[in-house]
Amino acid sequence: MGNCCLKKRAHDPNQPVHDDNKAQPPPAENPCQDYRFTYHPQEWITFISSNSQKGVDYFDMTICSFLPNATLYYLCVVCAENRSSKHRKKKGLPTTAKDFSIVQVNKDEIHHAYKLYCFCHSVLMTATHKFSNKNLIGQGGFGDVYVGHINFCTMKAAKPNGGLAIAVKKLRKKGTQGHDEWLNELRILGRLNHQHLVKLIGYCSKDEHRILVYEYMTKGSLEAHLFKETSTELNWSRRIKIALGAARGLEYLHTYGRPIIHRDVKASNVLLDNDFNAKLSDFGLAKFGPIDRSHLSTRILGTRGYIAPEYIATGHLTLKTDVYSFGVVLLEILSGIHAVKSVGAAGMWAKPYLGNKLELHHLIDKKLRKSIRMDEAHEYAEIVLKCLSLNPKSRPTMTEIVADLEQLQLNMCSRNHNSRKR
Repeated sequence: MGNCCLKKRAHDPNQPVHDDNKAQPPPAENPCQDYRFTYHPQEWITFISSNSQKGVDYFDMTICSFLPNATLYYLCVVCAENRSSKHRKKKGLPTTAKDFSIVQVNKDEIHHAYKLYCFCHSVLMTATHKFSNKNLIGQGGFGDVYVGHINFCTMKAAKPNGGLAIAVKKLRKKGTQGHDEWLNELRILGRLNHQHLVKLIGYCSKDEHRILVYEYMTKGSLEAHLFKETSTELNWSRRIKIALGAARGLEYLHTYGRPIIHRDVKASNVLLDNDFNAKLSDFGLAKFGPIDRSHLSTRILGTRGYIAPEYIATGHLTLKTDVYSFGVVLLEILSGIHAVKSVGAAGMWAKPYLGNKLELHHLIDKKLRKSIRMDEAHEYAEIVLKCLSLNPKSRPTMTEIVADLEQLQLNMCSRNHNSRKR
């Protein structure tokens, strides 16, 4: 099969397969040159790295030793990135982007299994104006994301006013780790189809290029809306809608077929369409959950501020790891405080406010104070608290979280309806 294989999906991609006194987290410390950890007697260890343009980092760490305690794990962390690179050089394994040209991609298998378009690199170049900075809409751990336009019938490049908008994610990482993440996302997201998961349209693997093509989400990421001082689009009811949509997407991953652990749930990976419907994105770190075991033992990968404490301490990955990360996102939705800007686990600094009805108002985003009822905020805070439990077994399942958020949304609609009658 050539690189320009224009094949349509076998199924409809639109249908699912099945104040001043405001609470503040502890300030983040200045970035360090290497991976390090800070010791806080009353908080979990939070790791900081300097090699991030947006304050968000992927971790690749090996836990050497730890001492368990009810509220603290004393960790010794060794950065494995350099060691991995040295190992590849010794073994003669690919270490640069140019080596992608010798990594074979089975396009027949991809088309047969996932029914994805195989784009010509020249088409994507034209669609994004040669990956112009003017078309750059995002940057992440995987690579850079550009907006482009294509004719959906011919899958050729089109003018902005006459074509379908697409998001083109181009791999920036070097070495086979980047290729592995690219292929992992293709294989996982390519088999999924749900209204709250971003749709993967196709890919390109010509020579050293590794590119994924998605539907374009016009409103961008939840992160962009939450943490901009000038943003006023997210009132309380809209935030609940977004939280519920993201929860449904994560529930689908956890319950449809073999469970999938996303492993990088965060506000920047919750994308919004024109009607503020939320869709989960970025499946480069996702893994299939265990079948006959309670957990997976893996390298610790994720984004600081969102990683579950027990995953950092033990390397044990479970569905409840995602639940903790989702709890951090829920906290950000309520507080407007970015998780990566605080040192220590979110459950530690926020718990005194979340669990105290008299103090909760200090935690609420000042932009919400005209649209939120305190009884609704208390209901929401209870959900957040359960997600952020330090004991994974005490955290709810995503199905339970969806039910709680649906009930909250129903209560809000009922109250609004009654208030209009008066």
